[in-house]
Amino acid sequence: MRVLSGIQPSGRPHLGNYFSMMRRMIEYQARSDLYCFIASYHSLTTVTDGKQLSEQTLGVAIDFLALGMDPERSVFWVQSDVPEVLELAWLLSMHITVPQMELAHSYKDKVAQGISPSGGLFFYPVLMTADILLFGAERVPVGRDQKQHLEMARDICGRFNNAYGETFIMPEADILHTVATVPGIDGRKMSKSYNNAIYPFAPEKELRKSIMAIQTDSTPVDEPKNPEGSALYDIFALFLDEQGRTNLAERFRTPGEGYGHIKQDLYLTVLEYFGSYREKHAELSKRPDDIRDMLKSGAARARATARPFLERARERVGLIY
Repeated sequence: MRVLSGIQPSGRPHLGNYFSMMRRMIEYQARSDLYCFIASYHSLTTVTDGKQLSEQTLGVAIDFLALGMDPERSVFWVQSDVPEVLELAWLLSMHITVPQMELAHSYKDKVAQGISPSGGLFFYPVLMTADILLFGAERVPVGRDQKQHLEMARDICGRFNNAYGETFIMPEADILHTVATVPGIDGRKMSKSYNNAIYPFAPEKELRKSIMAIQTDSTPVDEPKNPEGSALYDIFALFLDEQGRTNLAERFRTPGEGYGHIKQDLYLTVLEYFGSYREKHAELSKRPDDIRDMLKSGAARARATARPFLERARERVGLIY
């Protein structure tokens, strides 16, 4: 089974990125044909500083490798190193209408957040479809917020295949509902754009500050607290098994337990959980040229997979004569 997903280098990966996508992709290495990319083209919809994008692209690669991404057991590359994806996006764009794209929740949400309603932002679902179909992905792990984009990708795939014959593999969404939405420190979905994220590779002082800033209610220490709907509980629960979550809920309901005590324990838990990853991250950060070489090698492997799909599509639409 071929599994594919990508992550934008629009900033440092946070806990939401890790639990909803990065950890799952790393786990897939052991049992799947894994394709994973850094979505540099997509990030142009929000990142307008070229130096920043370049640095963040390398930074996300280092984060992924520190967490366990193995380029020997997966195909790992930067999206913009495989330009075939742009040509395929153009071919696929003929198989979706403007009214359909205007219904995209992600586009409307980002515009509402103040992001410029550029053509690139509007075209995002088509480029995402090309990312998927170009590599023959059968399963695509995504967050719940990307479910509609996967449905659009399936629609485009079906229309192209109906028009020209079976050319692309129909992808299936893989949504892990238990961590579909990771809350940020303000209770909203954790997001770099909301400035409410917790970054596992941040310096210890910054990491502790962000955890201690998790918003809680004003329940006094000597009264029981409700774990339901609590961002603090939901974030802490990500690191716990079923028994651990039960014990944490009991701590919330026990008078005398202050939110500050629980936040401190969460901080220590995060440090312990990511301890070995943080050490590897520090080591990899000293070898940027090696990381670049590894990404170029991954792109060569990705292009070898992509070319047959693109050539078949070019032939069937009549671009080969």
